[in-house]
Parts: sequence; structure tokens; C-alpha cells
Amino acid sequence: MKNIHPSAKWLFRLRAYSSLLILSIILSFWGGTFLAAVMNFSIGFTILITVIICIILAVIIGEIYARLAYKFWLYEFTGSQLRMERGIIWKKYSNIPYERVQNVDIQRGIIARILGFSSINVQTAGYSAPVGRSYGGWAEGFIPAVSSEEAEKIREFLMKKISKKGRNQGL
Repeated sequence: MKNIHPSAKWLFRLRAYSSLLILSIILSFWGGTFLAAVMNFSIGFTILITVIICIILAVIIGEIYARLAYKFWLYEFTGSQLRMERGIIWKKYSNIPYERVQNVDIQRGIIARILGFSSINVQTAGYSAPVGRSYGGWAEGFIPAVSSEEAEKIREFLMKKISKKGRNQGL
């Protein structure tokens, strides 16, 4: 199985930081006012200290999350299917037979272009995406970061599989 592009760690960091930012602000003000009341310090000083501590913890947690998410996001093209494995605590294993592939989209947002990678959406027949799914696109086969050259190779490979399927079925 192959890992995704190393620059994907930046996507995972940004995802973690955006989630942890709100939590850090809430915890900083709550913790700061609580500590100010308990320790008889000025409220401004304790909020400042708790903000600094929460930012440091958010950076540490974000970095751990980014490294683990990168390490555990794997994909592989076998003779008959695309296999994907992802997740840190809750693992998700996906097998997408080539017969079900309908379309392959390549996305390159501004951050992806700067960092030199692309995201791939492998759309399949009969897939119903969960409502409210945040990061990960709406395709069953979502690979968040591969090099731009690798993305084109994957797209060509899968499109050849699709065209062979169409010829065999008389399309």
C-alpha cells in the first residue's frame, strides 16, 4: 500500500488547527476565569496564560494528528479494485471494484498547487454520500493528496479500466 503525498500533512494540520481554534478560545476564557477566581490572580493575566497554554497544546495536538493521519492514509491499486485504508482511532477500509468506477476527477486547490499535489475523486455507481460529510469530498474513492504526475497516471489507469469495461458490455 502507498502513502499519500507528504505535503498532505499541511492539509491535516490546517484541518486540526481550524477545529482546535474554537475549542482553545472557549477553554482559555473558561479556564482563565476559573483560575483567576481560585488563585486570586488578575483575570487578564490568567486568561493570557491559558491562551498561551491552549495554543501550545493545539499546536502539539495538531502536529500529532497531522503525522498520524498521514501515516494511516494508504491506498493501493490491485488487479481488480482500488483499496483504501484510513483513520487513526476508527479505521475505515474501502474496496472499490473497477467495474463500479464511473468517473475520475482531479482537484487542485490553491494550497494543493502551492504544495505540488492533487486530490482525486473516484466516483462510483450506486454510492450515496453521508449528509454533512466535511473533509473528504463527496466521492466514495477520495485520495486527498498525490503528486500531480501520479494523479494523472491514476486517472489514465482508471479511465482505461472504465473504457475496457464499456467495450466488454457492448457500449
